[in-house]
Amino acid sequence: MIEKKILILGAKGMLGQELVRIFKKDSGYKVLAWDKEDLDITQETAVYRKIKAIRPAIIINAAAYNAVDKCEADKKELALAKKINGLAPGYLAKTAKKIGAVLIHYSTDYVFDGNPDITEPTGCSHSCSSCHLHESFQPQIGFDENAKPNPISNYGRSKLMGEKEITKNAKKYYLIRTSKLFGKPAQIEGAKKSFFDVMLELGQKNQEVKAVDEEISCFTYAPDLAQKTKEILESQKPFGIYHIVNSGPCTWYEATLELYRQAKIKVKVIPVSSGEFPRPAKRPAYSVLLNTKLNPLRDWKEALKEYLENPY
Repeated sequence: MIEKKILILGAKGMLGQELVRIFKKDSGYKVLAWDKEDLDITQETAVYRKIKAIRPAIIINAAAYNAVDKCEADKKELALAKKINGLAPGYLAKTAKKIGAVLIHYSTDYVFDGNPDITEPTGCSHSCSSCHLHESFQPQIGFDENAKPNPISNYGRSKLMGEKEITKNAKKYYLIRTSKLFGKPAQIEGAKKSFFDVMLELGQKNQEVKAVDEEISCFTYAPDLAQKTKEILESQKPFGIYHIVNSGPCTWYEATLELYRQAKIKVKVIPVSSGEFPRPAKRPAYSVLLNTKLNPLRDWKEALKEYLENPY
């Protein structure tokens, strides 16, 4: 059996390490795991030269800039976000096209503005909001894969820039949008902690914790996202945009309550508005990603249970 050579960029990140683990378990793949010390993806010439030299069949880009507030308030940080999230995906797309590789890249719910359309369920010929004959039909509220992006932050704009670079320059690509990633911490010093890890620390140190009861979206467990990425690739799904999140939208407050319930942490959780924690970057008030192309992932509460039962 001939091994497929797969290059994973951002291999030490929260998602990257899970992709490396899952693909390495399969003898059908030869995994090359690179991080920023192996390749600076913001250097176009180096990207083409180094990737062409190894000629992978698949390139997965799990590298990203994710300091949402820093790039809103600091021009140097914004320039860096544009390089990593915006221009670099284009360099990878051009390289993938030249060597005939499949490119997989990850984007975010933050490319949307928080004002979704209501998607009527298939099979109902009129507005379900006033439908008395089909009470079992419930309209889906959220952003499907064809929804028009309209980011409201510099971070979101940098990620949309990357999406456009890929759709313009790549031939064979999977552009995967996700949200609220959590899982085993990245192996890079100073890496951003997931929401659940931050709240676990706060819950263990305090008698009461404030949590924002706004910004409805979906959590995504890194191992689930990595596994689903492999499934998309191996089932040879049509190239294009996919939404992958764990099932079940919620607010930060609702997520905190569930976290402490499962972790058996006795602490008072106080729901507050986003104004309680002023931040430079605007967040979409509602950014639920609708998955219309794949079998859904399990509920985020089930994924959280697995995460808490398997400490790193």
